[in-house]
Amino acid sequence: MIDLTQAPSLESLSPALERVFELAGKKVASIDAGYDESKGSPVFTVDGKYTTRGWTEWTEGFRYGIAILHFDATGDQNSLESGRNRTVEKMASHVSHIGVHDHGFNNLSTYGNLRRLMLEGRIPENEWERHFYELAIKVSGAVQAARWTERQGGGFIHSFNGPHSLFVDTIRSCRILMQAHQLGHVLMGEGDKPISLLERALLHIESTANFSVFYGEGRDIWDVPGRTTHEAIFNTKDGAYRCPNSQQGYTGFSTWTRGQAWAAVGFAEELEFLATLPDKALEPFGGRARWEALMLRAAIAIAENFIENTPADGISYWDQAGPNSHKLDLSKPADPFNEWEPVDSTASAITAQGLFRLSRYLRSKGDDGKADRYETAGLVTAGSLFREPYLSTDDAHQGLLLHSIYHHPNGWDNRPDPDKAPYGESSMWGDYHAMELAVYLQRLINGGPYLTYFA
Repeated sequence: MIDLTQAPSLESLSPALERVFELAGKKVASIDAGYDESKGSPVFTVDGKYTTRGWTEWTEGFRYGIAILHFDATGDQNSLESGRNRTVEKMASHVSHIGVHDHGFNNLSTYGNLRRLMLEGRIPENEWERHFYELAIKVSGAVQAARWTERQGGGFIHSFNGPHSLFVDTIRSCRILMQAHQLGHVLMGEGDKPISLLERALLHIESTANFSVFYGEGRDIWDVPGRTTHEAIFNTKDGAYRCPNSQQGYTGFSTWTRGQAWAAVGFAEELEFLATLPDKALEPFGGRARWEALMLRAAIAIAENFIENTPADGISYWDQAGPNSHKLDLSKPADPFNEWEPVDSTASAITAQGLFRLSRYLRSKGDDGKADRYETAGLVTAGSLFREPYLSTDDAHQGLLLHSIYHHPNGWDNRPDPDKAPYGESSMWGDYHAMELAVYLQRLINGGPYLTYFA
């Protein structure tokens, strides 16, 4: 369980954040100078050097997004030009990619960040450039929404595994649909039928809340409140739910912590988005109260589960029920160098942002008790992430956040010591979300604009 008594103050994290940004600039420059672009998108490091190994090119936007966030934090023009130029040159195929569920990862990390910076006045206003970013977001949101499976009572954006597959990850991609809807866009279907991007996002969120998150209601004997499953399987003939499954976790009946992390930040960020909508926008879909209750229930269940099932320092192991998890002591800080189960620091970096966003939302509703609890858990986690052994301080290592796990069941992760679990490497999604968390916290400390895409 996370030790909530050991939380640093928000302001005390400022020197650590400055160190993160200093290191990030060096990592961006190192990758730009040394990575072989012909290999495809960098995914994770092996012996400290970024390499590629992926199911899809789902990490490319994170690479350029890190550079853009580095500019956001520091004003470094070299990082801005690196991220902006490569977004223009490299990201168009991701906007129209019909084969993946990752649009909210790739395209809001790039086009979305650049548009946000322009709206904030951080980069000069240029109407045509802004329209370029907005067009990319509109098209990306519509393409993502078209990847649709009807289920009994609703629907969902299906994963690259096929129309039967709902991934818990995809809830964070829903923000590209929400942003495109906010920009006035719709998906046009057969016979020129307009399809609401807001409705599709809401229905996908509902499917995730109902089938990917557990609430202790006896759905199976491992139905623990706040547990998540990576994949939910549906019969595409009749739209019926069939079973939980996992691609990257231990089993469908255990909690792969990075999947849980995507849900933690996804539900919290979508709650923030709902607050920007007028009541009349939600009335056709059952009204604000319905959707806020659905999302808040899932977000709180996940937050409580994370606190109860994560080591004292807020750093996650890769799965809550890996085969050797019984040998781990959650009352102590996580040990990334243990011989049984790998740590996945990226799950904590993603979840921490969800905890801070959920805390802010609850405080706006007057629930200071829960808000304090989740903010405290976020502070413990951030304090651990932004120092060694998780912060990569070696200039020769291209990663920023160490002890990231990609696909443990497939054995894809580097093992510097074959007698220990994989450790010591980084990933693009981990580095990106560490940066996004750091920028989020920097703005809270300095009183800057709240970090949001929904503007």
